[in-house]
Amino acid sequence: METALLQENPVEKQIADSRYISRDLSWLKFNYRVLDQAKHIDRSILDRLKFLAITASNLDEFCTIRLGSLYNYLDYGKERFDYSGLREEPFRQYLLGEIHKFVHEQNDYYIKRLQPLFDRNGFRIAHYNYLSDDDRTRVDQYFQRTIYPMLTPMLFDSYHTFPVLKNNRLLFGVVTKAPQDINNQLRVSFIQVPSNIPRFYEILGLDGVISFVPVEDIVRHNIHHLFRNIEIASVNLFRINRNGDFTLEESEDIESNFLDELKRKLQTRRSGRVVRVDIQENPDSWLIRLLKIQWDLDDLNIFEVPSESLIDFAGIHQIVGHKDFKNKRAQYPPPVKPVSFPELGTRDLFDVLKERDILMHHPYNSMEPVLELLEKAAEDPYVLSIKITIYRLAKGDSRVSAALLKAAEAGKHVSVLFEVKARFDEENNLREAQKLQKAGCFVIYGVSSLKTHTKLLLIVRNEPDRVYRYVHLSSGNYNEATSRLYTDIGLLSTSEAYANDVSEFFNVITGHSQPTAYKNLITSPRDMRNQLMSLIRTEAENARDGKPAGIIIKFNSIQDKEFIDALYAASQAGVPIKLIVRGMCCLRPGRAGLSDNIEVISIVGEYLEHSRIYYFHNAGDPKVYIGSADAMVRSFDRRIESLFLLEQEMLRKQAMNILRYNLRDNVNAYTMKEDGRYVIKEQNGEEPFNIHKEFFKVTKEIIQDVKLF
Repeated sequence: METALLQENPVEKQIADSRYISRDLSWLKFNYRVLDQAKHIDRSILDRLKFLAITASNLDEFCTIRLGSLYNYLDYGKERFDYSGLREEPFRQYLLGEIHKFVHEQNDYYIKRLQPLFDRNGFRIAHYNYLSDDDRTRVDQYFQRTIYPMLTPMLFDSYHTFPVLKNNRLLFGVVTKAPQDINNQLRVSFIQVPSNIPRFYEILGLDGVISFVPVEDIVRHNIHHLFRNIEIASVNLFRINRNGDFTLEESEDIESNFLDELKRKLQTRRSGRVVRVDIQENPDSWLIRLLKIQWDLDDLNIFEVPSESLIDFAGIHQIVGHKDFKNKRAQYPPPVKPVSFPELGTRDLFDVLKERDILMHHPYNSMEPVLELLEKAAEDPYVLSIKITIYRLAKGDSRVSAALLKAAEAGKHVSVLFEVKARFDEENNLREAQKLQKAGCFVIYGVSSLKTHTKLLLIVRNEPDRVYRYVHLSSGNYNEATSRLYTDIGLLSTSEAYANDVSEFFNVITGHSQPTAYKNLITSPRDMRNQLMSLIRTEAENARDGKPAGIIIKFNSIQDKEFIDALYAASQAGVPIKLIVRGMCCLRPGRAGLSDNIEVISIVGEYLEHSRIYYFHNAGDPKVYIGSADAMVRSFDRRIESLFLLEQEMLRKQAMNILRYNLRDNVNAYTMKEDGRYVIKEQNGEEPFNIHKEFFKVTKEIIQDVKLF
């Protein structure tokens, strides 16, 4: 029966036959796994809503970047073959069809499973029609005082051009008729709901239940105030995603041309072509036809949202984060001390690092030692210089940025490679970089056409006996906010080998140097792909020679075909391969004759898995690398990345234990099937093992005898 269905659907057959899995289709599977988190009945309703909101934000980014990228090919007549082998238009149709299925499941689950739980948990989303007369009066007064003065109807007709409507903003399309118009001509006015007011108006009821009234409902029921003596034919609530995918041209003048171009590109993101329209169900057919013509869309780009649901679940964050519900959300345990130095925090950090290296696993270990080291260095009279790469900072008052400013003001040499091309953080990074530059820091605004994604810190301190170099190498950003939510690994060290490598690397990315070799670093775009594939081939040779072999890799994504082919070849040589891939996986595991020996799991749960660990058995002398790079074309060819070898056995065992625990997880883990589906990992009678709890209990004794094969 299944074979007959595949023969009837050549597109599905082509997708199933490919030796690679589509990057975009694999990403959608990931968002389904995030949606699964909203279905966990052991979570509070607020935590379930949090995950629903995350799926909405994820989908916005996916449509803005990945769907937007596809339209760059479609709109300019360029050829593109998806990993499934499909050309641009067939793939567009299939992809949008899959997005429709996902959006339907989002809304269906929200309406049928989540919404009925609101009242018993102390809140409700109260639509205008269900408010009492007194509450309607309060809401209408709020509209008149606060919202009404901010609204600006933008008419489109033969005398007025079509307005540029903002991306990811709630919008109204109001179709009207003028009574005196004998031709009964329809016109449309567009109204943008202000984004600088709360999404919901809050009313505390006598029963203690908080009513959250959607701002769009308030505007809809008062919209007649904006159209005096005009007949309103229909009021249509909608929202758009625009193409936000752009590249920057390399320029000789990095200080002017590059930054000017970045600012121009950010402007184009705000006016890029529309790729998706969410609109409340049963919209005006005249308006839909107008939008399709104006934006060159078809039915696949239009997503009708049931009236019982919400357009843009991301707005639910206002409810999830409400101060009155703090005790109803998941409570995270306090961080524990690093296994490699449990006494940390009782001694001077500079003295501690001269004694031994410290491997930290966030968020189980706090990021505080890194922040403390940077802040201490900013004020320490012995510190001569600080060098750091920054990809993303905490929004608002970043402690990292504040420490660097203080260091510059104290007369220290501060070099900052600030990656202003970090997607969706471009404006924040540009603003922070210019602030540091004005304070006297030496700021490099990225490296030509490459993105600097590596995370490195170097502090040079002139001490009485000699000059010491303190380094931090990490998989995570210097962002104290996300460090509490993302799992990452970082190493603090004064090792001369690491310090030499990091010093050389800074000379490469801030100056004009090409070192012949690093001792412990693997870098891109220079040679990361080749070195990793060489390590994979060594495992294959060992397996063919009858020696023990094995590969375990934990990363965010795997997409590079050459890397995938090397793993396929190693699998065929008999190497057991286990991959822990949080998000997108273009490798097809478990296919007979191709990848029999490859297993893939994905872990999606309370924390976002962000760490990268590469383990190679190496005939019993393991090589373990950690760092910033995934196995993607962009990581190997278009980014400056680094992976570093763990020198000390104790630190290797810590990293190996992280892999071991990931493979043991039977609460957050999904097993990937050969056809690209993911199924929840079965416990098979075993006790639940949830790494997001178990990592808080790790001790030195637990990691003494770690074996992975």
